Amino acid sequence: MKYLLFSGSFRTESLNKKLISEVDKILSKESSNQIVTADLRSLSIPVYDGDIESKGIPDGVSQLGEMIKSAEAIIIASPEYNGSIAGPLKNTIDWVSRLRPVPFEGKPILLMGASPGGFGAIRSLSFTKVPLESLGCYIFPQTFALPKAHEAFSENGQLIEGPLKTKLSEVLKKFKMFAERF
Repeated sequence: MKYLLFSGSFRTESLNKKLISEVDKILSKESSNQIVTADLRSLSIPVYDGDIESKGIPDGVSQLGEMIKSAEAIIIASPEYNGSIAGPLKNTIDWVSRLRPVPFEGKPILLMGASPGGFGAIRSLSFTKVPLESLGCYIFPQTFALPKAHEAFSENGQLIEGPLKTKLSEVLKKFKMFAERF
């Protein structure tokens, strides 16, 4: 299966980027999987503005759109900003929605989040789901929330062995079965 992974955070030491890295490691254990990871910061997607769009879709948006089109399944890790969707992620979704045909349409998506708080970004995931569903995505009903994420990773950035790592692997297996239906 060809996966596209990305974090909704730009921050270099983002907990969600670490989570995506862990997902990459787990999925890479299966040789039939192809993994593409997008770094939203490096795509230089500007804040959505109709005036910018009238001059043409930015290259970074087109690049991400192509990555989404070629993916069979998408995994997004979203931080939680003030109990809601992260601005960079919402902006990215808004820009990609301007492409025709809409690349997200018909794509199975797994949402996950990591945060230093006790909820593991779970509140942001419910808000992230809304625009993606309106674009025709198939959202996997189970999410993965990593609470107290600042304590969940080792010094080298790997998820510490234990129940959360086991749960992540289980969610990824179930998501693959879900995604194979589309």
